[in-house]
Amino acid sequence: QVQLVESGGGSVQSGGSLRLSCVASGSTVNLYFMGWFRQLPEKGREGVAVIDTDDGTTNYADSVKGRFTISEGTGKNTVYLEMNDLKPEDTAMYYCAADPDPKLWIVAGKEDLTLDPEDFNYWGQGTQVTVSS
Repeated sequence: QVQLVESGGGSVQSGGSLRLSCVASGSTVNLYFMGWFRQLPEKGREGVAVIDTDDGTTNYADSVKGRFTISEGTGKNTVYLEMNDLKPEDTAMYYCAADPDPKLWIVAGKEDLTLDPEDFNYWGQGTQVTVSS
């Protein structure tokens, strides 16, 4: 079994920054696909950023491009989300997700790493991010 533990959430003012961390442990299966998702109450979970930890390829939701950066740690199965220029609409519960195999999707004719939460098997408990105006 795989356990994912997130940390780093909190409350900031608009324009501020936060850095989320996710550490995977438990199973010896290598997790080559990791990502961050967010969810508002009574809304579905949406992809924010994903990374292929084998080759470093990334993909981001349009709403966070240029502001958020996903990266992997030097240790195995660790991923970060650097969030800059935060906006009130970024307020949500943020979840770390992982899967052994990177998957692709095609959006507007372009193939990229998927941001679909259905393509991830392992999930953390979430960390709250609140941005005030």
